[in-house]
Amino acid sequence: MTGEPLSAQPPTCGAPRPEIGMVVLQPTAFCNINCSYCYLPDRSNKHVMAQSTVTRLFSEVFASGWCAHEIIVLWHAGEPMAAPISFYREAFATIERLRPSSVSVKHSFQTNGTLVNDDWCRLFQESNVGIGVSIDGPREIHDRNRKTRSGKGTFDKTLAGMRCLQKNGVPFHVLSVLSNDSLADPDGMLAFYIGENIDKVCFNVEESEGTYVSELFDTPRAELRTRFAAFLRRFWHQARASGKVTFVREIDQAVPRMFRPEGMPARNIQCDPLAMLNVDSRGNVSSFSPELLGMKNKDYGDFLLGNITINSLAEIYANCLESALWRDIRAGTRACQGACEYYSICGGGSPVNKLFENGSFTGTTTSFCTLTQMVPTDLILEAYDRLEKTWIDNDPATIVPASSPTTAEAAALSPRMP
Repeated sequence: MTGEPLSAQPPTCGAPRPEIGMVVLQPTAFCNINCSYCYLPDRSNKHVMAQSTVTRLFSEVFASGWCAHEIIVLWHAGEPMAAPISFYREAFATIERLRPSSVSVKHSFQTNGTLVNDDWCRLFQESNVGIGVSIDGPREIHDRNRKTRSGKGTFDKTLAGMRCLQKNGVPFHVLSVLSNDSLADPDGMLAFYIGENIDKVCFNVEESEGTYVSELFDTPRAELRTRFAAFLRRFWHQARASGKVTFVREIDQAVPRMFRPEGMPARNIQCDPLAMLNVDSRGNVSSFSPELLGMKNKDYGDFLLGNITINSLAEIYANCLESALWRDIRAGTRACQGACEYYSICGGGSPVNKLFENGSFTGTTTSFCTLTQMVPTDLILEAYDRLEKTWIDNDPATIVPASSPTTAEAAALSPRMP
């Protein structure tokens, strides 16, 4: 079947039609640093994805008819800049050559920033690559977990990379993993971002994934929820007052989910088959949470659905629909729908966090969804109630219903990524 055109292989009768919105590509599993909380098991492997794999993958993706109007191609799951610039020039050209006119492609890197130089910045500018830089805050916080392979802190090299991006006019956001120390100091975190002219911030609370167990997850869930809510409330309010930090992902991506057009369902691409297509450097394919790529589990094996170098996308999709993985993720999504008042916001949670926190994909609430979905929702409603009360107290005639984002704006929001 592998030589048969994909268009000749329709999806399984009665199955949900896939809509591929994000392709997470691992150009190499290798990472030049050694973070203590990293969940990737194979980060010493220097193998680089073959260009033939890129060609095969996007030939299948674009021929499938399953593409969203915009596909985000996220180069991740290792340090993407450990692969050479020449790799990306060829890969980007291949993807552009194969791309149908009805589909737009946006490339994005999640990087530790230590390898950024002027040559990389030229590539980013030429190809309009979105950049996320992982930096956990001030030196004393960042260097506690983000170290070189010889055990030294990476703060100076990461900061130099960010300044190179700024010098070359390359826009970027930062991704900070929050620990006990940073949760205790929202003002210090904000002062750091403002001091370094960082205006777009994303937070990941330190998680338990793979073999890594976060010390934060020893905290009772209700207490952790209270601590994160206090941090985010203070950070958000002070950021708005400063006028310097203009985007806080946890808030700014929650707003359109909450105030979307009536009747528009909450879409969670981590819970739909092939909506998020994850491909490692050897062509192995998984779906759902990208963190599953490269992991193993006694109940689900390696989470793989096939290999794009030998399987068609239709075969991979059929394998997905027949898998225990999809059966249990779907059961977990339905359980969330029936039990959780926040389901209309998140659409079913993060499967990988359900597995590693609760031991099963079929469960519901996790600390991760409490922090990333419930807390931001509560804070936005809290702020909206306060604003509405101010309007009523001042002049009831000035109350105007909140405007909703367009369907395109809501659909373009990408999920939380590490």
